[in-house]
Amino acid sequence: MDLEKQPQQPQRPVAPAEPAAPVAPVTPVEPAGIRASDADRDRIADILREAMAEGRLTADEHAERVDAVYRAKTVGELEPLVRDLPAPGGAARAAAAPGTYGHESPAGPTGPAENLVAIFSSSTRKGRWRVGSRTNAFALFGSVEVDLTEALFGQRLTVINATSIFGSVEIKVPENISLRGSGTGVFGNFEVATLESADPEAPVVVVNGYSVFGSVEAKPKRGKFIADLQDRLRKYLG
Repeated sequence: MDLEKQPQQPQRPVAPAEPAAPVAPVTPVEPAGIRASDADRDRIADILREAMAEGRLTADEHAERVDAVYRAKTVGELEPLVRDLPAPGGAARAAAAPGTYGHESPAGPTGPAENLVAIFSSSTRKGRWRVGSRTNAFALFGSVEVDLTEALFGQRLTVINATSIFGSVEIKVPENISLRGSGTGVFGNFEVATLESADPEAPVVVVNGYSVFGSVEAKPKRGKFIADLQDRLRKYLG
C-alpha cells in the first residue's frame, strides 16, 4: 500500500545575525606611566647613594630625593630624580685612576652584599677582613658592630645599609677615610660623624638606613689610620 505524502512545513526565514560590537583598541601604556617596582626604586636609590658618596649631592639633597623615590608610583616619577646624575659605573667612574687603597671591584656597588643580622643576639665583624662594596646590618632587640679600622678595602666606595629596631648598630672607621651618610631616627638615634679625607683616593664609606626605638652610630676610631694598616700589610707579606 502506498504511503501518503506528508505536506512539507514552510521553513521560517532565518533572521540575519546582528553585527558584533566593535572592540575598543587597547591604548598602550607609555613607558613613563608604568607602575614602578621595588627593583626600580632600589636602582634609583643606588644611583643617588653613589652620587652622594662622590660628592655630587649633599646629605640634605640625597635625603630629599630618596624620600621622593619611595613615594613615587610610576617610572616617570623616578626618572627626573637622577636626570642630572651619571649612571653608576659610567664614564666618570671609568676615568678614575685606581687608588692607593685598591682598585674598583669588578662587581661594583651592585655586587653581592654581606649580611650581619642580630635578633635578640649580637653580631660582630672586625679584625683584618676584606670589606665588600655593600654590607647590610640589621639589629632587632640586638646589637651589630662593624669595625673597619683594620679592614682591607678592595674598592673605593663601600655602602653600609644599617637598620636598628629596639637595638643598636655601631660602625667604626679609620680616621683618615671619608665617611658620609643619611638616615632617620624614629624615637631613636641615627648619627654619622661626617669625615672628608685629605686624600682624594682614600676609601669612602657611606652609611644609610634608619632606627626605630634604637640607635645607629658611625664614627672614626681615634688613633686608627688606614696608612698604618697598609704599612703593616706590606710587612706581613714580606
